[in-house]
Amino acid sequence: MSHRHIGSDFDAFLRAEDIIEEVEAAAIKKVVASMIAHAMAERRVTKTEMARRMATSRGQLDRLLDPTNPSVTLATLARAARAIGKRMSISFEDVRSS
Repeated sequence: MSHRHIGSDFDAFLRAEDIIEEVEAAAIKKVVASMIAHAMAERRVTKTEMARRMATSRGQLDRLLDPTNPSVTLATLARAARAIGKRMSISFEDVRSS
């Protein structure tokens, strides 16, 4: 049994397994879904009302709020943000070298 990752950091492990982008995308989706759900709860917006505000179906909203469903478009995220009184912003950060 090989222990080639013992002593390495988690990012190094993900890069070695060639899954870092997939894992980062999944983590971002979970955070975004949580942020939307939290804002909905704060504003007491039901799923039905949120779907109406977004001009979409309840099923589409459920997919947006599902942290394991990676299929979300930027347009859908922007509509969700507007529906809860937010503006979407995207930034890029430099990759730290390892």
